[in-house]
Amino acid sequence: MDMQAITQALRAKVGEDSGLNAILKFDCGADGVAVIDAVSVPNTVSNEDREAQCTVAISRENLAALIKGELNPMNGFMMGKFKVSGDMSIAMKLQRVV
Repeated sequence: MDMQAITQALRAKVGEDSGLNAILKFDCGADGVAVIDAVSVPNTVSNEDREAQCTVAISRENLAALIKGELNPMNGFMMGKFKVSGDMSIAMKLQRVV
């Protein structure tokens, strides 16, 4: 799954109002970023790199698995498949979205 497909899948999952009430960034390094802006309604998802209250550093492959439901968010975090920086409470709300 490329970044464009990941962005489209995130848009579908986030919908109009995800309830995150924050800006969350998935940083896939050289593959790019996906940013969920859930501060305003409707929520938006873009590939524009910008400041976020919470950043999840994750490989593109692991992000695709997370979106598809093949990677449990809690297990992925505990196994070191991704790292969270910033407001951890936002990352905890992520389970409602992905």
